[in-house]
Amino acid sequence: MSSKPFVVLIHGLHQRGFIMQPLAKRLQTYGYRTHNHDYRSLKETIEQHSKSLNNWLMTHHNPAEAINLVGHSLGGLVIRDFIHRYPRWQIGRCVTLGTPHLGSVSADYIKQLISPLVGQAYQGGLDGTVAPLDDDICLGVIAGNSPYGLGQPFLRYHNYRQNLDSSQQEHDGTVYVSETQLPNAADHIILPVSHTGMLVNKEVARQTAYFLEHGRFDH
Repeated sequence: MSSKPFVVLIHGLHQRGFIMQPLAKRLQTYGYRTHNHDYRSLKETIEQHSKSLNNWLMTHHNPAEAINLVGHSLGGLVIRDFIHRYPRWQIGRCVTLGTPHLGSVSADYIKQLISPLVGQAYQGGLDGTVAPLDDDICLGVIAGNSPYGLGQPFLRYHNYRQNLDSSQQEHDGTVYVSETQLPNAADHIILPVSHTGMLVNKEVARQTAYFLEHGRFDH
């Protein structure tokens, strides 16, 4: 068995597995073996995403070896659902990047206006009803506060409609910082990155590797 830790990277909505490759390559330089898990984010439910990950692991992974999980956006919700449904796997540490753990305001608006753009990802996922995180899971949350992304018009409208103060308005262009804050996460850090930009950011990769190694971020 290899002594190098194993990391599964899980992409977000409207993406495919290759989008995680820049982050995967940086994690490899820190000594991690990686797999970019690919799934159909719009056409299948979060339960089906978890099942596809379990099926891949059943074929390719030794259950005696711990799994580290890194998920971007919807991928972080897939991680929570997967851990809940398949407790047989040994979970090392997990990191989520721009994941709306408490539900997504952007997704709420998009579902009302153009529901096919969120597809099957809303119910049980982006609506904030995904399975709770077990207290024994060591999860680190990275949020971005550079407000550039496709969700920006919806969030700007929401800021105005709800009369949010400046501290509540922080977002990464798609997800509010407040939506990423899971109460029983081990650590939370905010970085000056956008929702998609965090996937190619060196500091995000460094902080991800640091958390996987230490169970906390390098504040």
